[in-house]
Amino acid sequence: MNIMQNVRAWNRARQTEKALRGLSARQLDDIGVSRHGISAVARNPHFG
Repeated sequence: MNIMQNVRAWNRARQTEKALRGLSARQLDDIGVSRHGISAVARNPHFG
């Protein structure tokens, strides 16, 4: 991966994490994500 790909991946993860943190506990439960697992899900390139 080059530096631009790394920056894009970081930015996608940051945006995903921000969006997930804005969801309610019920919404997270509906999609199978726990509050403490948000960071791991956001960094997963196969999510979304």
